Parts: sequence; structure tokens; C-alpha cells
Amino acid sequence: MKKLLLGSAALLMAGSVWAAPLQDVAERYTKLVLAVGQHDANYVDAYYGPPQWQEEAARKKRPLKELRADAGATLKLLAGQKGTDADETLRIEFLNKQLAAMQAYIDMLDGKKFSFDEETARLYDAVTPHHTRAYYESLVGEIAQLLPGSGPVTERLKAFRQNFVIPAERLRPVMDAAIRACRERTAPHIGLPEQESFTLEFVTGKPWSGYNWYKGQSRSLIQINTEFPIYIDRAVDLGCHEGYPGHHVYNALLEQTLVKGKGWVEYSVYPLQSPMSLIAEGSANYGIELAFSEDERLEFEQKVLFPLAGLDPALAPQYARLRRLLAKLSYADNDAAMQYLDGSFTRAQAIDWLVNVQLYPPEKSAQRVQFYDTVRSYVINYNLGADLVKAYVQRHATASDPQQARAQRWAAFRALLSSPRLASGLR
Repeated sequence: MKKLLLGSAALLMAGSVWAAPLQDVAERYTKLVLAVGQHDANYVDAYYGPPQWQEEAARKKRPLKELRADAGATLKLLAGQKGTDADETLRIEFLNKQLAAMQAYIDMLDGKKFSFDEETARLYDAVTPHHTRAYYESLVGEIAQLLPGSGPVTERLKAFRQNFVIPAERLRPVMDAAIRACRERTAPHIGLPEQESFTLEFVTGKPWSGYNWYKGQSRSLIQINTEFPIYIDRAVDLGCHEGYPGHHVYNALLEQTLVKGKGWVEYSVYPLQSPMSLIAEGSANYGIELAFSEDERLEFEQKVLFPLAGLDPALAPQYARLRRLLAKLSYADNDAAMQYLDGSFTRAQAIDWLVNVQLYPPEKSAQRVQFYDTVRSYVINYNLGADLVKAYVQRHATASDPQQARAQRWAAFRALLSSPRLASGLR
């Protein structure tokens, strides 16, 4: 009798009712991510699965249309799959949403245009709120009252910020101290793998201010862009966001809990333009305030970081108030990106908005537009992601005692970082 060998896609096309094992679907997904990455070098943010899969993807650069069809076939293999427990149900939902986002991104690579909001819905499973210029200008008015001197707010802010630039020769000790403090505040609440570690590098010429390159085996390369002045508040921001309890911890927990603990190979690859990114960036940004309350952060910066940087600690309280007010303007970043990418703004108009509406540092505004050019609507993952993660975590903090509530927040945060949950699952 002739032996018939059919792949899972062929079985599906032949009308078979055979259901592919979920692990086979996960393997197909992982290989598809690597194959799409051959068309966009930024797409695969991290990979630590079997090296031969990556080598095969590089050796056989498959056409986009073929990849889109394969993603569709893989989605059909998921139809009707039911999880045996809550985590496996989330796993199936994760694969569904990641594959749907992959299809949308393949379409974009192939020339298709989506509106900003449609793009974020398809790629990141979320749509950001939008605000008018008048809304942001009322916040700028509050900031103006805090700044010394007279004249345009942007000029007064730039002059005031000069008091808080970390000198280049002091940057490493400041960053080392900040990351160490972020780790010390994370470790009691999240059991980190024993072998976890990171390497810190300073670079230039990038469209971002900081980046975590996860290498697997609980190791990360953290890069800080020193092309422009780095203000003292960025030390804690970057230490938490890129390190603890941010990207380094998120990736280490996924590897420890899902890849090694459950054998879920799909978590050994991280496609940047996917719903994973909203959880990754949102948890990394929310992790800053989880690690440091406002009072704790002010005390640490005033007593440790300001002296290490050679800055006047007496100015720390005023700068902390300024930082909190500037944070209220964060959604102006999304609106700048939307109007620029949808064609309502020219490059010059986007820069004007960043400088005069968001009060973005003028020297960095062109770099920010370059970031839009590079990763487009990805910007929503930072602020919207943080707000969604915060709301999700706080719903799990029901204790009236502040210490118990804080422990509950950490427990919910750790559970989120170790799970397949995506944006729509946070609501």
C-alpha cells in the first residue's frame, strides 16, 4: 500500500478533520516569525530557539504571499482548539492574535496602508485615545507656572533642564546605581533565575534612547543611546524599563516559565510588531512606579543619583514635580505619530508638535520622528500599554492595608509577566 505523507496544511486543504497538535502549530508559528524576519531586520526582536530554524529561514527567503498564506493555514489549524486549562486557553488566544497580527504586518510589508488606529488594532490589539491640541495646551500652561523666568515655555524648559543633565564621565556610575536599585526593589517580589545577568553598553546613532536585546538563558544586552543629553530622571526610567522589573525580567520569566517550564516554543521568539509588544512595553513602563513610589524615587534620586551625577540635590523636588507634569503629555506622542503617519502632518509639523505641544527636547525631536519612520504606530505601547497594565494590576490589589495591597500588585504583575495574556485580556 502506498504511504501518503501530508503536512498539516495539506491535511487541512484536503478537508481532513484531523486537528494538529498545539505544539506543532506553535512550531509553525515560530518558524513563520523567523521567515517574516528575513523581509524586515527589525521584526524579530529576540530569538533563542533551535539555531537550525533560524538558519533555515535565512537560507530559504520565502515570498511574502507564501508566508501570508501559510499564516492563514496555521490560523485555520487553531480553529476549534480548546485548552485543557486556563493557561492553555490563553495560549491558543495568544497564537491566534499573534498570527493575525503577522498577516497584517505581511500586508504592510507588501505595500498595504492602514490608518493609524486600524494599524494599532491589527498589530497590537489596542487603539489609543486621542486628544486635541487645546487639551495638551492646558497642561502646558500648568508646566509654565512651574518654570522660572519668562518667555516661551520651550526655551524656559530647555534652560531649566540643563541643570539636570548627567555629565558623560558620570553616566556609568549613575546608571549602575540606578539599575542596581531597580533590581534590589524587584528581587524580593519576583524570583529571578539564579544565572540571570545583563551587559550594559553605551551607543550612538540609534532612533531610540534605550534598548534591551534579550539573548536567552536569562541574559540581556542593555544599550543606552548617548547621542543626546541624558537627564537625571532617565536613570531610574531606563534602569527599570530595560532591566528590572522591565524587559529583562519579562523575557527571563517567559523563558523560565513558558519555554523551559511548559515547553512552549513560541515564546522563544519575539516579533516586535505584535500584541506581545503592548505587554512588554506597558509592563516595563508601569514597572517604574511599581518599583518606586513617588516619595521613594525622590529620596533615592536626591540622596544617591544627584550626588553621583554632581547635580544639586536641592533641585530634586522641583524637578520631580516637573517630571510628573510632563508625563501627563505622553499621549501627545501618539497623536504626533498618528498625524504624521496618516499624512496630516509633514515632518516639520510633527517636529513642531513634539517641541511645542509635547514639550519634547528640541535636540531629540528629529530622532523621535525617525522612530516613527522606523516602527510607526509602535509608540502606543509605551503609554497605553502602561495604563492598561496598571489598571489590570490594581484590580488585583484589593487589600485595605497598603503593604498587603503592594504585595498583591507585585503578585499580579509577576503573574502577568509569566503568562500568555495579551492586551484585550487586560480589560
